[in-house]
Amino acid sequence: MANLEGSLHITYNGEIYNYRELTSELEQKGYKFQSRSDTEVLLHLYHCYGLDMLDQLNGIYAFALWDASQKQLFVARDGVGVKPLYYCETSKGFLFASEIKALLASSEVSRELDLEALDEHLTFLWTAAPRTMLKAVRKLKPGHAMLIREGRIVRNWRYYDLPYDGTRVKGTEDEIVEELRLLLNQAVNRQMVSDVPVGAFLSGGLDSSCVVAMMRQGRPEYTPVCYSIGFGDERDLDGSPADLPYARRVAKHLGIDLREIIVAPPEIISNIERMLYQLDEPQADLASINALLIAEHARKDGTKVLLSGAGGDDIFSGYRRHLALRLRSLMSMFPGIVRRGLTTWANSARGRNVTMRRIRRAFAHAELRDDKWLASLFAWSVKSVRYELFAPDVRAILGDRNEFQSLTRSLSSIPHEHNSLNRLLYLEGKHFLADHNLNYTDKMGMAAGVEIRVPLLDIDLINFAARIPPQLKQRGRQGKYILKRAMEIFLPRDIIYRPKTGFGVPLRCWLHNELRELINDILSEESLRHRGLFQPATVQNLIRQDRIGGTDGAHLIFAIMSIELWCRLFIDQRPEFVPHV
Repeated sequence: MANLEGSLHITYNGEIYNYRELTSELEQKGYKFQSRSDTEVLLHLYHCYGLDMLDQLNGIYAFALWDASQKQLFVARDGVGVKPLYYCETSKGFLFASEIKALLASSEVSRELDLEALDEHLTFLWTAAPRTMLKAVRKLKPGHAMLIREGRIVRNWRYYDLPYDGTRVKGTEDEIVEELRLLLNQAVNRQMVSDVPVGAFLSGGLDSSCVVAMMRQGRPEYTPVCYSIGFGDERDLDGSPADLPYARRVAKHLGIDLREIIVAPPEIISNIERMLYQLDEPQADLASINALLIAEHARKDGTKVLLSGAGGDDIFSGYRRHLALRLRSLMSMFPGIVRRGLTTWANSARGRNVTMRRIRRAFAHAELRDDKWLASLFAWSVKSVRYELFAPDVRAILGDRNEFQSLTRSLSSIPHEHNSLNRLLYLEGKHFLADHNLNYTDKMGMAAGVEIRVPLLDIDLINFAARIPPQLKQRGRQGKYILKRAMEIFLPRDIIYRPKTGFGVPLRCWLHNELRELINDILSEESLRHRGLFQPATVQNLIRQDRIGGTDGAHLIFAIMSIELWCRLFIDQRPEFVPHV
């Protein structure tokens, strides 16, 4: 879109939730609107405030605005990184897009792999911004903006950061609960504004149930269509109970229309290549396909907007790794030699039951201290194992790199926040949420033509949650304590206090059964030797040990397979591997 004078041009992906208020303010300043779109609001807002316009936005967005009078391009990404934005500086100019595959349409963009990103993918199952799997391509960090002149970046700055600054909200617990309820209601109602039907994901977990409950509270006359997914046989989700029974319980309690999507393993498996093609990054998480299938069903039903509960765990403290902070306080009393011994034991211990897996992960990096240990809580593998898997040439280039450097560097941005839980939550929001969960949530929705909104990441709610006293987020073993308190008048207790479940699939079971042939094919000795990234014998041994129960290599195996498939799609560009979408 361009302004009437033709001096400003914008290309934009997203939704500005406060655009009506901004429209009113701009009209009072004399601006005339030719449409009812939030795109035009961005143009006038820039004309009025320049780069300071970013401080007034509440929404999800990535945009590039060309200012002809200044001969500069202004590029920005929303504060928490819901919308993606990739870019590349080339000899012929600056390229930007919502997808890596769009940039690769240019012959100027090198397809050389970033081996440090490869290591991060095997460590975390995602890679931290601004890095991508390609050396030439970078992703703009959440809450960042850039100015480009004559094809070169002249300024890159952070305009918003998660407000973990050591301050705390005042008031009693009951007062904080009441304020939280008001903000939750405001956030959900703000994001229900739409000229098309708005539905929701409903897993039956606390976060999605909270969003749907607020939809009913804010607009009791409106009955949203909600979607949940199951796998027919309801197999144990790698140690967590199935979601569908809980989703049905919430649907009955709130009186909403629940659509159940039952999928068989072949349907998930047949979409793996398509998933990686749409993601642009080799994220090793089949939950992406769950989101895609739900979005496709919603689109067929005529539901073009879905509200998601994404973000609740990341701002209120809902992940199991947060419990490790309690364990750490005990471990800190042990001398270094004991902690190193625990690490050695954890990395060599056998057994694949749920308890043993969690114990091993808890002690896998026990020898680390401070911020480096916090960053290690996101790791799915240890360096000694990964480096054995890499081909010698790759291992030589990587050297003795610090795999946690991207995360520990981020923590240097919050020097005034000393609480360990809040520092961990900062990493959740800056990286796991933006680089993993939001990346697949948005892209899977877009692939189906459905906009997925995330009301728990409303900027006002985030700013409040960051300053809630940490002891009201994690109380003993009870995660999301304050959110659960806030929901007690809206939801049944067995929903609020149900066991934690991830939005996933029974990966370990499928690797040994339904995915077995695909693993054998994609990670064959010939395939691995051709790619040159991994040692075939070591990978084959990992697969063999995983199948006989000698080790738990599920996530590493699936990550290596995802990387190989991604390389075929984005590096080799073999046409038989490009899905028809």
